[in-house]
Amino acid sequence: MEYEDRVRISTPEGVDVELTLAGIGSRFIAAIFDFAIECAIILAAGALLGVTDSDAGGVSQATFTVIFFLVFFGYDVLFEVRGHGRTLGKRWCGLRVVLAGGTPVTLVPSSIRNVLRLIDFLPALYAIGMASIFVTRQNQRLGDLAGGTLVVRDRPGGIRRAEAAPRFARPVADGWDVSAISAQDIGTVRRFLDRRQTLAGGPREELARELEERLRPLVAGAPEGIAPEEFLERLSAAKK
Repeated sequence: MEYEDRVRISTPEGVDVELTLAGIGSRFIAAIFDFAIECAIILAAGALLGVTDSDAGGVSQATFTVIFFLVFFGYDVLFEVRGHGRTLGKRWCGLRVVLAGGTPVTLVPSSIRNVLRLIDFLPALYAIGMASIFVTRQNQRLGDLAGGTLVVRDRPGGIRRAEAAPRFARPVADGWDVSAISAQDIGTVRRFLDRRQTLAGGPREELARELEERLRPLVAGAPEGIAPEEFLERLSAAKK
């Protein structure tokens, strides 16, 4: 039996979504993977600039220092913000950084959590960070606590669906009886559809599924076998 830490968040749609928190082992492996990539970039830059040569000029040294800083402090921020919360190491390990509410991490929180890696690393090998992960309820290191972020596991198959929202040019709901769907219910559905692309893969899928399970018994004539988001799209089109 595998033990997993989980956290529940409440969405604006009134649905509780459960996230699986990443453990210290998978986070450490992802960090090692990312560190190896960063070192490879730094070594390649140093070789190209010739900083190991005794006659390397001041310009080369200064350029190398800037590149060093940008790689070790910008790599994680760039991938977390532009890569839906995933560095290459996190993608490989099936992890993702999200805000505490389950939404994708943004620039400022990502910057805060990564700058504070300097403290989490002390005195060596992320000792403070690992201790913080062990003692906090949501497996957060100091950077996560300051930035209001969580590191969670991606649900299998959720990565691809999170990046490309389903599109239904003409949602078809012929023969659907939606008279039992209230104005409040359809408002909840439309709020979800409007903001679904801002949600991480796992929370988005779970929220769509829970909304479908709650509302499908109220809809007569809806066919079985359609995906939760397609059901919600068609329901929104049917309820004028």
